[in-house]
This record gives sequence, structure tokens and C-alpha cells, in this order.
Amino acid sequence: MSRELTIGIAQITSAEDRAASLELSLEAAQKLFSRGARLVVLPELIVPGYRLEREYLEAGAEPLDGPVTQAWYDLAVDCNGYLAAGFCERDGERLYNTAVLISPEGIALHYRKLHRFAAEKEIFAPGDLGLPVAHTEVGVIGLCVCYDLRFVETVRILALQGAELVCVPTAWLSGFDRQRWDSEGYSPQARGAVLQANLDQVHIACASQAGPSDGLHFLGSSVVCDPYGAVPLGPLPRDKSELAVVPIDLDAVARAHDRGALINPFEDRRSDVYGLSVAGTVL
Repeated sequence: MSRELTIGIAQITSAEDRAASLELSLEAAQKLFSRGARLVVLPELIVPGYRLEREYLEAGAEPLDGPVTQAWYDLAVDCNGYLAAGFCERDGERLYNTAVLISPEGIALHYRKLHRFAAEKEIFAPGDLGLPVAHTEVGVIGLCVCYDLRFVETVRILALQGAELVCVPTAWLSGFDRQRWDSEGYSPQARGAVLQANLDQVHIACASQAGPSDGLHFLGSSVVCDPYGAVPLGPLPRDKSELAVVPIDLDAVARAHDRGALINPFEDRRSDVYGLSVAGTVL
């Protein structure tokens, strides 16, 4: 049995301003849909851009129902596809590092980054929407953003809630690890995603910005990982943009839970000893 979903990864780097970045994101997603993608993943803060300057982000921030998500929704309708993407959300006086999953029916997931990295803590409010999953026509989808992957509870919680695919808009930077890339072109963050996909038996699709921009150097190395820890796509280049598509089998998630005689990681969890509490529910 196989439920195939073709994923498009847009490893692109934001332009100079909000309008140009939005147009760049739409052009990249359109190209990936035209190449057969049903779900496209765009990077973290692709609009207006990953620049940790309050004035810049305040000028480019929008409410959840603003022009950016409307433009992404219009494209999703036109292409009958799904978009997972990051933008700077304004809610009253607060800014959030937000990701959305947009379907042809509207916003399927609204997620605010839980774990703020470095100077993000001086600009963004902490995420307050938990770790929801969406049951969609193309599968059960979860969202997180970049640094969230450093906390192993994140993907585990999504997987325990039934996620078959976790989409991860990222803007991977050095600063946590001394090494930028290994000999095979993987950033440490990409290696971590591969490991977690295997341990949690879930597909993980990461789209990072890449190369130098406004004094930062994004690591690229975008990947798609399967629930056995294989990498059907990536790592993409370290320093340049690239668009890529790959089919995945969502039914591999259920198969990956059974690793042989008397080996089933989900069933083998000692929930009598430990558990993960989410919104009052222990998983």
C-alpha cells in the first residue's frame, strides 16, 4: 500500500524588502507546483526576511489574515496545492515568528515558533499556540520552525499526535554548533532532522534559506527525511538557492513503527514511567 505525496522544497533567500520577498516566494512555489509538487515548503521568515532588526520586522509584519497569507492562499487555490511557509506575524503590539500551512480551503495550521533562537528573544513573543497537527486531504501534517528541532520533544509530540509529515521552515545559521557542514554537505541541523525522522518514525521536510544575506550566512542544506532515516532529497547546496521535488510514501510511517519481531518503538514506550504533557493531555 502506498499514499504518495510529492513535496517541493524551496531553498531560497529573502529579497531586500517585503514585497520582493513575497513575489520571490510565489514564483518559487509556482515553479514547484508546475513540477508536480502537491505540497511546497518555504523557509522561515521568507517574508519579509530573516533579519533580526525590530524596525525592519515591524515594518514588514502582517496579521494572520493579511496580504501575504492571502497571496499564498490564492496560489494554493490556483494550483490545488498546499504551502508551508514562515512569515513575521503581527498580533496587536506583539510580533511572532510564525509558520502556516495553507490549503485550497484556507489556513489549515497556524503555528508560532516555540523556541526562539538567540536575538529572536529580543524581538518575538514566545509561541503560544502549542503543537497542533492538521488532518488534510494529503495526510496528517505538523509544523515547527528551525530551532524547534533542537528540542526533541517537538517532533516526538507531533508524531505521537499522528503526524505523518512535519514541515519545517528554517533559516539555519551557525552559532549552536562549531561545524557548519560535514564532508557530505549536511549542516548539523540537517543531521539532527534525519535522526529525529528515524527515531520518531515520521517524514520531515526542511526548507532553509541559503548563503550570505545582510551580514548573516545561512547554511542551506535543506533535506527531506523519511521515517527510516533515509534522505530521499538533499542536502541541497550550502550557499545557493535551489528548487527540488521528491515523492514520499505517507504509508511508510505506519510501516516504520514495526521494526521486526517484538520491536515497535511506539508500543515499547514506557508511558507508565514517563509521558509528554500537551495542553493537559499526556501522550
